Amino acid sequence: MSIKILKYIFIELVRSRFIIFYGIFLFVLSSAVIYIGHDPSKAVVTMLNLVLFIIPLVSLIFGTIHFYNSGEFIELLLTQPVDRRSVFTAEYLGIAFSLSLAFAAGTGIPLVFFGFTFPVFLLIITGVVLTFIFVSLAFLSSVMNNDKVKGIGLSVMIWLFMSVIFDGIIFIILFVFSDYPLEKFILIFTSLNPVDLSRILILLQLNISALMGFTGALFRDYFGSTAGMVTAAILLICWMIIPGILSMKIFSKKNF
Repeated sequence: MSIKILKYIFIELVRSRFIIFYGIFLFVLSSAVIYIGHDPSKAVVTMLNLVLFIIPLVSLIFGTIHFYNSGEFIELLLTQPVDRRSVFTAEYLGIAFSLSLAFAAGTGIPLVFFGFTFPVFLLIITGVVLTFIFVSLAFLSSVMNNDKVKGIGLSVMIWLFMSVIFDGIIFIILFVFSDYPLEKFILIFTSLNPVDLSRILILLQLNISALMGFTGALFRDYFGSTAGMVTAAILLICWMIIPGILSMKIFSKKNF
């Protein structure tokens, strides 16, 4: 039953105007970056910065709005002999898969056509993982708030914190406590942000020291390039699983 629900949700979302527009927008954006840059490494770095800004915002807002708009559909499903976890999983995977497909096609096709490299592959995989992470955060925000406005507001705040405010906090900490050894603290603090982890994961592979920043340099110095990538990847997987489990537990006890 859950597979049928997932298939239905996925097909409906893939056909939606927003998903189609999202894929076309990323395709045009990727093509423009490649056409202007004429360099695989520069194209990956440029797309990385754009992806780290766009994916969290789209995944959070679209995931939150879709969850609230699917309220009546979810209620209908729950009247059937279907487990709540199956409904939640189908909703989550339907959104995550459709957004990931749009991203992988829109971003991947131009980059692969231009020249397939491991950093390009890593960028696509990282983008897909980020999509799953922020859709799970969107669901967590939604199940925690019955009010749609509050849920969307919380999702926007999550995006602002992880994409904008977080780096500012690190800068302030480094400036105020510059006389203290902060390396281990910054490493732990960085694990609280999947956006920074994604950036570090790809820049370690590209080995572009000037763009790594303080946190990227720390990962390279403490773990080395390969171990640093593995550590960042494990932390990203944790970010994908933990919010999803919390969301499912709240959803299982939620009254509709």
